[in-house]
Amino acid sequence: MGVPGRGYRYVGPSDLKGLVRPGGEGASIRAAADFALWVSARSATELAEPFTFVIDPEGVLRLAPRRSEHVVCAGGGTVLSAGEMSFREESGRWVVDEVSNLSTGYCPDVGSWPAVAAALGRAGLPHPGGFTHGVVFRRCVSCQQVNIVREDDFVCVFCDESLPFGWNVDQRVPGRDTAQCN
Repeated sequence: MGVPGRGYRYVGPSDLKGLVRPGGEGASIRAAADFALWVSARSATELAEPFTFVIDPEGVLRLAPRRSEHVVCAGGGTVLSAGEMSFREESGRWVVDEVSNLSTGYCPDVGSWPAVAAALGRAGLPHPGGFTHGVVFRRCVSCQQVNIVREDDFVCVFCDESLPFGWNVDQRVPGRDTAQCN
């Protein structure tokens, strides 16, 4: 069931990748029945917060508690998107309330939305039609730090150099395997 789209490799701290364990991935939500079973096991307290999500390379939505690391939710592999997602009941059915691409471990581009929409569609979950909180990540070509671009200000907060307009976070940096966002 492969899904076209860019794959994002993990660019966060290596110690967090060390938390990945076989079988510790987020719950796979391949269809509406999977979501119904998963959500029925969640407490009201859990449902009051957003969940960590990734879209795996096969286009499957994986969900984990909010404070879970995205890399653990993904089983250490690449993703088609990652972020946080919340749900609410509306007229007796579950819908996606809010969804963001906020994952400082994968730093997915806002252009990863189609993979999220496809996975939510297969899970039978109505959604807002785009990220409700889109985050723009860029790597500074001068100092190599990863930045979160705020208010369309494409300037590195670490060294004041201009940031590229195109997504470039996955660029490999000799001697570094982690990203830092600010």
